[in-house]
Amino acid sequence: MSLFKKLDPKADLGTPSSLKSSIQRGIRTKLLEQYATTLGADDGALLEKIWPKKESLTSAKFKREHVQLLLLKNMPLFFQQYDGPYLPTLQLLHQYPMLLPSIQVDRGAIKFLLSGANVMSPGLTSAGGHLPDPSKGETPLPKGTAVAIKAQGKEYEVAVGVLQLDTEEIRAKGKGIAVDNVHYLGDDLWAICAKGGLA
Repeated sequence: MSLFKKLDPKADLGTPSSLKSSIQRGIRTKLLEQYATTLGADDGALLEKIWPKKESLTSAKFKREHVQLLLLKNMPLFFQQYDGPYLPTLQLLHQYPMLLPSIQVDRGAIKFLLSGANVMSPGLTSAGGHLPDPSKGETPLPKGTAVAIKAQGKEYEVAVGVLQLDTEEIRAKGKGIAVDNVHYLGDDLWAICAKGGLA
């Protein structure tokens, strides 16, 4: 279920605090490793565009879910739960859709996804859904991969999730929870970004 459902910025979020330069260097290194083919390409040109080296990040902790938001000028760029991967906010993903591999749900799954529900396998294996297809030269994705979730008939990504099964396993089984929906269009992190960041 979404990390940012019923998030109260005043009660649940700590005050943004500065990060030591050594910690920022560590985050930059991790982002370049995690997103080697996108942020790490061309000597980190895209990361430099998103987060210029001369700009300092701040961090805000969302206590209830053990989530850290990485902020640039009070605007969330990435978030991390515990020591998991850094995931982009949907606003950042809409600007740079190549950051994450994508999957697609059918029309019937959209309303559930936008209420914070996880993605069930049938929503991806039906006619309106899409998973990487090895027969078309697309690379299958392993369990634990962070993905952008697109929706049939919609231009922009509607959620960010983490695969709970390999994409080939989702295709073969066709049932059960396929993706953990961690951040979706209209949740409270989206609302923070839509109003221009943390005040």
